[in-house]
Amino acid sequence: MSLTLKIRHTSGADENIPIPKYATNGSSGADLRANFPESIRNFGKILMPGCRSLIPTGLMMEIPEGHEVQIRPRSGLAVKNGVTVLNSPGTRDCEYRGEVAPILINSGVKAFKFSYGYRIAPMFAAEVVQRPFL
Repeated sequence: MSLTLKIRHTSGADENIPIPKYATNGSSGADLRANFPESIRNFGKILMPGCRSLIPTGLMMEIPEGHEVQIRPRSGLAVKNGVTVLNSPGTRDCEYRGEVAPILINSGVKAFKFSYGYRIAPMFAAEVVQRPFL
């Protein structure tokens, strides 16, 4: 079955930051990128050790009913810097229409700077199966 996610940029987001795409034909996740408001675009965002923050992507999605999008950690970012998705996997249900902004946490020992356009997390589209509870 073919699944299409309708994606648009939020008001004030830089549309030059590409929508998520698969890095290779074999990739199962598509990369989300940091898309900061113009006021901090040149500075990025620093995440201190032990701190967490929403990192904006400047994207909103229309996820078809019966599907979800999962936001998962980037393994390289986690192993090299201790930065990961706090509520992994972060789930976006089909009803959610707000900005996609993963909650990232720095569990490392050094401050980490998210630069504008930086790949912050992969997203995965998945089918949802609801089962009755007894």
